Amino acid sequence: MITVDVDLKEMGQIIADIKQKVERLMEISGGMQCVDRNCDRILASIKMLEINISDVLEFLE
Repeated sequence: MITVDVDLKEMGQIIADIKQKVERLMEISGGMQCVDRNCDRILASIKMLEINISDVLEFLE
């Protein structure tokens, strides 16, 4: 078994920061479909990270 020392709180904060930046990018994109579609994909990936990391933090606190 391999164990790794990770900082889940820092990871959760970085995930939240990335989400905020992507949402801001969508706000300033002016409706450019290429930007909005890619941001939608990024947000879907961020949602998976939230499920895997951020939601786990709630149970640990």
